[in-house]
Amino acid sequence: MSADRPVALDEYPVHQAPLSMKHVVTGDRNAYDRCIFHVFDHAGRAVLVLGLGVYPNAGVIDAYATVRIGDRLHAVRASDALTDDRTNLSVGPLRITVDVPLQQFSLHCAPDPEDPDGLSYDLTWTAEFPALWEPHHLQRRGDRLTLEGRRFVQAGHATGVVRVAGEELRPTPGEWTGTRDRSWGVRPLPGEDGGRGAEEHRTEGFHWLWVPVRFEDRFVMVIVQEDADGHRTLNEAVQVFPTGSGRHDVQLGWPHSEISYRPGTRHPERAVLHLTDPARKPLELGVEILASSPLAVGAGYPPATDWQHGSWQGRGWTDRRVYDLSDPAAHPMAAYGVTDHSARFTLDGRTGFGIFEHGSFGRHDPSGFTDHSSVAP
Repeated sequence: MSADRPVALDEYPVHQAPLSMKHVVTGDRNAYDRCIFHVFDHAGRAVLVLGLGVYPNAGVIDAYATVRIGDRLHAVRASDALTDDRTNLSVGPLRITVDVPLQQFSLHCAPDPEDPDGLSYDLTWTAEFPALWEPHHLQRRGDRLTLEGRRFVQAGHATGVVRVAGEELRPTPGEWTGTRDRSWGVRPLPGEDGGRGAEEHRTEGFHWLWVPVRFEDRFVMVIVQEDADGHRTLNEAVQVFPTGSGRHDVQLGWPHSEISYRPGTRHPERAVLHLTDPARKPLELGVEILASSPLAVGAGYPPATDWQHGSWQGRGWTDRRVYDLSDPAAHPMAAYGVTDHSARFTLDGRTGFGIFEHGSFGRHDPSGFTDHSSVAP
């Protein structure tokens, strides 16, 4: 075995610890560093979700892309052994290029030579608002730290082409919106053994909202995480203005949500998020769901049964498939994962577009859900 040597990033003054940039400070197997992009049209016809992650202590890099058209979800996933070149954000047919940090990115998925109608794309994602730090995210199970994440979020637009099912979709700034999220830290990877903590500190319920919304002249971010009894463990409501506007970020109070679910499900159809401006004026962020993409189908988020982020698939693994979402019984675990809904939003006379990311499983007293089988009447 060759000796451990410096990597290219070690030439730059970016170190946070007396270690090579090849290594992370923690020895936790669950260390991660990844991103997610959303590109969606305002008519609710298409939702593209893509991302890439690095898992240094698992030695894995992987990426995915899904696009929903009608009831068909087209997915491309790839995984490989992590190399020392951390600036190379590509795996298999999927690639992300940082053209201008915090401003512009090139997103690419190569076509499948054996399936010309399969998913591929060439997009330029451009920020329209400054990146916003999200609250520091901590979760424990008993005394065990299970999640610690540092995150930021941003909104903009995308241009280029998405090819899928024999069609070419061409995003334009006025008719499509883009959001993205960057996070790193520690979060559970597949195969994590909860041990005593999982046995004696079972999670009764989890309720999650992550809502980035782009309006023409402002960006609004709302985050809510609650336990089974409604205890708030993560909270954010803030309004951000374009760079150069001279306007500071504005906090919008303690958000409260009213969600209307499709009967017999926990699938949101519309919602109102109650906010408050600094003068204590009530504000209502209205939500109308346009299209939905369950992250547990195709995108590798728990509790996906076919592939999850950070799992070793061997070298050079690529997988393409199409899921039929018309029958919920065909994907029974999707309802127990987070779903990204593209949505139309209204706020104080303005109309905007964004992602209404929603997850609710187990008991949630404020919603009237009593256990994992509980659904809206």
